[in-house]
Amino acid sequence: ISRFAVSEDNPNEADSNSEVILLELEQPHPFHNGGQLVFGTNDGFLYISLGDGGHDSEDNAQDLSNLFGSILRIDVDNPEGGNNYGLPSDNPFFGNTSGFREEIYAYGLRNPWRMSFDSVTGALWTGDVGDRSLEEIDIVEKGKNYGWPIMEGTNCFDPPSGCDMSGLELPIWEYGRNKGRTLIGGFVYRGAELPELFGKYIYADFVSGRVWALSFDGLTATDNTQLLRFANVDSFIITSFGLDEQNELYITGFDGNIYRLVRTENL
Repeated sequence: ISRFAVSEDNPNEADSNSEVILLELEQPHPFHNGGQLVFGTNDGFLYISLGDGGHDSEDNAQDLSNLFGSILRIDVDNPEGGNNYGLPSDNPFFGNTSGFREEIYAYGLRNPWRMSFDSVTGALWTGDVGDRSLEEIDIVEKGKNYGWPIMEGTNCFDPPSGCDMSGLELPIWEYGRNKGRTLIGGFVYRGAELPELFGKYIYADFVSGRVWALSFDGLTATDNTQLLRFANVDSFIITSFGLDEQNELYITGFDGNIYRLVRTENL
């Protein structure tokens, strides 16, 4: 089950009844759950990333009658229609008569693991974990179809060749199995301690332990630089990034620690 909830933020009063379940979905398989809740920097709506549901569920990402394989956008401040949330009237499928879920903001994603807004441009970035050959990075825009499972990155997937690419949004960056196997989305760096990284998208790979900085000029990716690689991925496996109040970057994994990204002789 995927459950999304909110609770009152009151450190002086521990109230076990303050949690409100916003949305609950029965997962068809125990993986491809997606990986982020984030409020929009400009609109205050809650964005939710959902994977396609896992094995034998790939077609969910192209089926607009369900929520899997999508980025959702809901209004938690104005519940309506018997739900604990409302629907922004400018969502791409708001008011449709085709049975499409009105919560959907964008779709065609396999397993969007970690998304974030650029605090300067407002762009919504996400990593999307691949299947057989490619990992991809997308800039998510309203109503767009990111192709899964018709495509994996810029390759046809189903069918394996000759697929119809019309109306599909291609990733701004991708990499193959020689670099890694599971993309961990990060943040566009807007801190002050590493000025050489300012404006670059920092992301990583779960399997290979690599961390990169991607430059993007608004149209195309212009450079991708490996910043570091964790030598022993068995003892530290990257799972996520975070930011502090100064927009400095942190990395976390399965070893129970939080690490800060700083300059060393190896960077």
